[in-house]
Amino acid sequence: MTRRPTPKILAVLAAAVLIATGLTAAAHAEEVEHIDNGTFDAGTAPWWNTENTPISAVDGRLCAEVPAGQANPWDAAIGHGDIPLVDGDAYRLTFTASATAPVTVRANVQLNETPFTTALSREVALTATPQTFVYEFDGNIDSTNGVFTFQLGGSADAFTFCLDGVSLTSETTAGGDPEQVENGDFNDGTAGWFSYGTTSTAVTDGRLCAEVPGGLANPWDAGIGQNDVPLLAGSAYTFSFDASAAPGATVRAAVQLGVDPFTAFLSRDVPLTGDTQHLEFTFTSPVDTEQAQVVFQVGANAAAYTLCLDNVSLLGGEEEPPYVPDTGPRVRVNQVGYLPSGPKGATVVTTATEALPWQLKDSGGTVVASGQTTPRGTDQASGQNVHTVDFGSFTTAGTGYTLTADGETSHPFDIAADVFKQLRSDSLQFFYAQRSGIAIDGALIGEQYARPAGHLGVAPNKGDTDVPCQAGVCDYRLDVRGGWYDAGDHGKYVVNGGIATAQLLSSFERTKTAPTAGGGAALADSTLRVPERGNGVPDVLDEARWELEFLMRMQVPAGRPLAGMAHHKMHDANWTGIPMQPEDDPQQRELHAPSTAATLNLAATAAQGARLFAPYDAAFAATALTAAKTAYAAAKANPAVYADPNDGTGGGTYSDNDVSDEFYWAAAELYLTTGEAPYLSDVTASPHHTSADVFGPNGFGWGSTAALGRLDLATVPSGLPAADRDRLRASVLAAADAYLTIQAGQAYGLPMPGNRGAYFWGANSNILNNMVVLATAFDLSGAAKYRDGAVQGIDYILGRNALNQSYVTGWGEKASQNQHSRIFANQADASLPHPPAGSIAGGANASLDDPYAKQLLDGCQPMFCYVDHIESYATNEVAINWNSALAWVASFLADQGAAGPAPATRCRVSYVVHGTWTGGFTGQVTVTNTGTTAIDGWALRWAFLGGQKVTQSWLADTTQSGATVTARNQSHNRRIERGASKTFGFNATTGGPNPSPGLFTLNGATCS
Repeated sequence: MTRRPTPKILAVLAAAVLIATGLTAAAHAEEVEHIDNGTFDAGTAPWWNTENTPISAVDGRLCAEVPAGQANPWDAAIGHGDIPLVDGDAYRLTFTASATAPVTVRANVQLNETPFTTALSREVALTATPQTFVYEFDGNIDSTNGVFTFQLGGSADAFTFCLDGVSLTSETTAGGDPEQVENGDFNDGTAGWFSYGTTSTAVTDGRLCAEVPGGLANPWDAGIGQNDVPLLAGSAYTFSFDASAAPGATVRAAVQLGVDPFTAFLSRDVPLTGDTQHLEFTFTSPVDTEQAQVVFQVGANAAAYTLCLDNVSLLGGEEEPPYVPDTGPRVRVNQVGYLPSGPKGATVVTTATEALPWQLKDSGGTVVASGQTTPRGTDQASGQNVHTVDFGSFTTAGTGYTLTADGETSHPFDIAADVFKQLRSDSLQFFYAQRSGIAIDGALIGEQYARPAGHLGVAPNKGDTDVPCQAGVCDYRLDVRGGWYDAGDHGKYVVNGGIATAQLLSSFERTKTAPTAGGGAALADSTLRVPERGNGVPDVLDEARWELEFLMRMQVPAGRPLAGMAHHKMHDANWTGIPMQPEDDPQQRELHAPSTAATLNLAATAAQGARLFAPYDAAFAATALTAAKTAYAAAKANPAVYADPNDGTGGGTYSDNDVSDEFYWAAAELYLTTGEAPYLSDVTASPHHTSADVFGPNGFGWGSTAALGRLDLATVPSGLPAADRDRLRASVLAAADAYLTIQAGQAYGLPMPGNRGAYFWGANSNILNNMVVLATAFDLSGAAKYRDGAVQGIDYILGRNALNQSYVTGWGEKASQNQHSRIFANQADASLPHPPAGSIAGGANASLDDPYAKQLLDGCQPMFCYVDHIESYATNEVAINWNSALAWVASFLADQGAAGPAPATRCRVSYVVHGTWTGGFTGQVTVTNTGTTAIDGWALRWAFLGGQKVTQSWLADTTQSGATVTARNQSHNRRIERGASKTFGFNATTGGPNPSPGLFTLNGATCS
C-alpha cells in the first residue's frame, strides 16, 4: 500500500523538538552508569550466558566459547540484565571486542520481556584484533526490565568471543515539557498533517509549503493542520512555529477544538512576509480533550501566495504512557474455530524448554482431549520461546472449546463444518461498503453503514462525473464515477482495483473447475448483500462489475494522446483528514497521468470479466473485451510509461517500473478469453511463463501480478498444449510444496518466512495469497496436504499470532476494529461505525512506515509491529486488494466444510466436439460408471468457458444457468451398471474459444 499521511496522538520526544526549534528549557543532566563489572576485574558476575556458550574471565576480559551451527543469532548469547530504559534519555554504549575468527555478532539494548522491543540493535563485525565500538542512541521505552546482550549464534564455525571495557551510560534530562505535535519538523514529509483549500501542499527543503489561492472569503476557507491533539484542563502550553509567506499574507494560527463547535483556545492573526519568522504564544487549556487541533487558517487574502511552515511545536500537558500490547493468554489459537476434518494447531508462549501437558476442554469444562506440546525454541518473527500443540485428531463439532497449557487458557473457539461460511459473505460485503457513487443501503449491511452517494457532484463534493486532469496531464475531462474507494482514503487506483477485481472474478471462476466449490451455488444470485441481488447474475460478479465499469471509464478516449491507455489513478488534489465521509469531501478530484501498468491491469481484468459475463450480459461482455483489446494494444505501443514515484500528494503513488509481469497477466487473460494466437505468442514469449520466481516466498500482490496469469492458465480450460498446461500445473504444486515447507518451520503456522523482510506493508494479503496458491494446488491435485496448508494458514489471520490478535473485524475474541479509514472512523468520532465485519487490517509491518507506529513500536520484533489504531496507516489500514485476498480464501475455506477432500471418483467422462460451424458446434458426452455399484438416476454437470449456450440435446434432458449445464437422464437410460456407459449429445452456440470443460460432476461427485 501507499503512504497516507494522517495525524496521530503520540508525543514526539521533547528534547528533539527543543533542538529543532532552537528553544531552551530549564533542565539538568545527570550521567548514570548501568553496567556492573564492565572491566571484568571481579570475574564474570553479574553477566549471564546461554547454556551452550560458557564464559570465563581471561586476562581481565570476558571470553565466551561460541559453538558452531546455531540456527539463529539469539541461540548463543551473553548479557547483562537490570538495565533501566527511559523514553527520551540519551544513552552512550562503549565496549571493546574481538573474535578468534572473522564474524559478525549483534549488540542489543532491549526490553527483557515480550515484545522484546529494542532501543539499540547493531551488527558488529569482529576480527582477532580488539576494536572499540561506541554507539549513541535515545531511549524509546520506559521499563526497569532492560537487558544488554550480545547475540553470538548463527556462525558455521566455532569461535571465541572476548569483551572488555563495557560501559552503558545515560543522561536523564528533567524539566522539559512533552511535545504534543507529531512531525512538526516535517522530516517525515506531510505525515500527520491535513490540508484543504490550497492549490498544492508538499514538503520542500525540509519545510511544509502550500500554494494558497487569493480571493477566499474567510480565513477558514483554506487550512493546514493536525488533528487529535490532546489537551489537559489547567495545563499551560507553548505554541511555536517558523513561518513565511511570499510575497506576504496574514494567516490565523490557532489551537482549537477539532470538532463542532470548533472552540478556539488560542487564536492569533499573524502578518507574514517572505522572511522566515519565529512565533511563540502561550495559553492555558480550559478543557480536557483528545480532539483538539493545531491549525493554520490561510484564506481571506486578496492575492495568491506561498506559505511555508517549519518547527511547529506545542509543548505542555503530559507524556503518553509507554505502550505495552495486551497479548492476552499465552495459549494462542484461531479465535474463530476449526473445521472438524481439518488441521487444528495452537502455539504456547512459555519459558519451558521441555514438553508440557495440554488439555482441550468443552464449553462445560470437561476435558475431551489431551497430549504433550512440542517445544519449538525461539520463534524468529516474534522473538518468543514457544511450543506448538496439535489437536487435529479431535473432530467433534461444538462451541466454546478452550485449550489449556502451562497454566494458561486460550480464548474460546468453535469446531464446526460451517465455521467459515459467514466469513465468505462478510469479506465480500466490504466491497459494497467501499462503493463510490451510490447510496449505501443500511437495510443490506446495517443502518450504521448507510450513507448518501459520494462524489457525484453534490456540494460540497466536486464530484467524479466530470473530472479534470492534473495540470499538464491532459486537456479533457472524464466521467469516472463508481468503483470502490481503494483504502482508508477516497482515492481510486487502477492498479489496486485491478488485482482486487481479478480476485473477486477468480473466486467465481474457481467454481467452474474446483471439485469442492459446489458448482458456485454459494456465490449465486441473491447470496450476498448487494443491491443487484435477484437480477439473475451471480452476486460476486455484480460486485466485481461495479469496479470493472470504473476501470473502463479510466481509459483515455479515442483521438486523444495515448488513446486506449488507462489513467493511473484518480483522487483528491490534497490529503483530507480523519474522519471524512465521502459526501462531505470538498477537494477537487483529479485524473493522474496514464501508465502502462494501469493499462495492463485494465486489459487483464476486462478480458477476464468478458468471458465470465458472456453468459449473463453479452453486450457488456463485448464492451469489456473491446476495452481489453484496445488497452493491450495501447500498452504494447507505450510499453514503458511509468507512474511518477513522487506523485503522492492527496493519494498514494502505486509506482511500478517493471511491468513485464502485467504484460504476462494481460496476455494470459486475453488468450484464455479469445483463444487468439497473438496473445498465446506473447504468453509463451514472456520470461514469466517459465520462471520459478512467479511464486516467491513473500507472496504476490498488486506490484507482482504474474502469479495471477500463471494460476488462471493452470486452472481455466483453454487450448494451451497439454504439455505446457501440465508444466504450469506442476509449477503451482511445486510452489505449494515450498509454502508447506515454510509453514512447517513457523511455530505460528503461517506460510510466510519469519524474517523481518516478510513483514511489510499489507503483508496479511500476501500471506493470504500464498494460501491461494495452496488452495489452487488442492483444487488441481486433490492432495489433502495442500488443503490442510490453506486451512491452517487462516489461523494466523484469526488470532494465532504473537499479539493474540484477529486481524479481521468482527471475527475473534480480540479483533481489529480501529482500522485506518476516513469513512469507518469510530475511534476519531464515536458517532461513526467501526469498519464492517469482515474487514481485514494490513497487519504487522517491521518497516514501521507511519509515524504513529514508529513512535510506538520502534525496535519491535516483526510479528509485534502492529497496533490497532486508526492513525497507523502502515499497519492497520483497510484496502480492497487485502480484502479480495481474504474473500478468495474465505470462499475456499467455506467450501471445505466437514467432508474434507473430495471423495474418490466413481465415474469417467469423455467429452468430444464432433463438428463446428460459424457460431455453433455439436458435442457428445459419454459417462462411464467406474464404481462398484450401479448408478440409478444421474445428473451430469459442467460449466463452459464463456458464452456457449446449449440449444438442443438428445438422449438427455439439459438445462443451463449462466455457463453451467446440467444433463439429466431420460427414463430409458437412467441406470448405468458397473463398468457400463451412457452417451448423449447436444448442439450449442459459441462465439469464442470452445475448450473442453475443466470439471464434470455426476450426482455431485467428481468424475475423472
